[in-house]
Amino acid sequence: MQHGKYRFIVGFLAMPLALYAIFVIWPFIQSIYYSFTDWTGLSPDFKMVGFDNYSRMLDDDIFWKSLQHSLWFALLLPLVTLGLALFFAFMLNVGGRRRKGAAIAGVRGSSFYKIAYFFPQVLSIAIVALLFQFAYNPKDGAINGALRAVGLDSLQPGWLGEPDLALWCVMAVLVWSTVGFFVVLFSAGMASIPRDFYEAALLDGASRFTTFFRITLPLLWDTVQSGWVYMGILALGAESFAVVQIMTVGPGGPDYSTTVLTLYVYQTAFRDGQAAYATTIGVALLVVTLAFAAIVMRLGRRERLEF
Repeated sequence: MQHGKYRFIVGFLAMPLALYAIFVIWPFIQSIYYSFTDWTGLSPDFKMVGFDNYSRMLDDDIFWKSLQHSLWFALLLPLVTLGLALFFAFMLNVGGRRRKGAAIAGVRGSSFYKIAYFFPQVLSIAIVALLFQFAYNPKDGAINGALRAVGLDSLQPGWLGEPDLALWCVMAVLVWSTVGFFVVLFSAGMASIPRDFYEAALLDGASRFTTFFRITLPLLWDTVQSGWVYMGILALGAESFAVVQIMTVGPGGPDYSTTVLTLYVYQTAFRDGQAAYATTIGVALLVVTLAFAAIVMRLGRRERLEF
């Protein structure tokens, strides 16, 4: 069985690794190279400028504001999204009342709720952003219309037009659009936990709160950790870019109150024609993303529990 084992493994891995190197690793290397040039993105001619782009980035107020917003996305979105997803998944699988023939069950209608929570995943993020852009419209939007309908005419902010609210409005959209995916993911994980654990805990007088923190969360920890990294990458990457680009004034406004690093990279490269400086910001985004993943994996490391 050991004869030709390594040739077999190399035969399967050679092509995927080659494609990964060409389409993932090589663009990263190119970006780092171009960050040391003055390339405009339009002309084939450019020259090396050393660390000038990095010095400029460190003195760029818009970069620091964008970095701050991206860090808020990376820290708050996983916390809120995964927290809600864990709560909903627990209620759908374990949090219901005892029923005849089943000591452990989800709330009534849990199958319907799973479909309802997952529904936003069917929609493109661009469609979701457009729908909420209309909903946040201060004149004809559904949110202010609902406030008027219940007599709260005085509580009708400009939502995306107010610098203090715009970023939180964008975050709310991302939470709404992603929480359903993690509800289904955590539900699948909870379904694999033996019911005997919960029944034994209930017989010992444990509350739902105790069973969640003593049984469910420890046995789902690997899934939660992976979800945290995945959600953080989405918050730092394409998801935040799409929502901010489509929904906000400017986009990225008002007064750069919703600009994130991915949007700033796009605007610098394609609007301002400064591709080299854009790749410099992209390198900073790469460092932030890798640091985020490393910190989450390091802080979340714990002894693996098996059942």
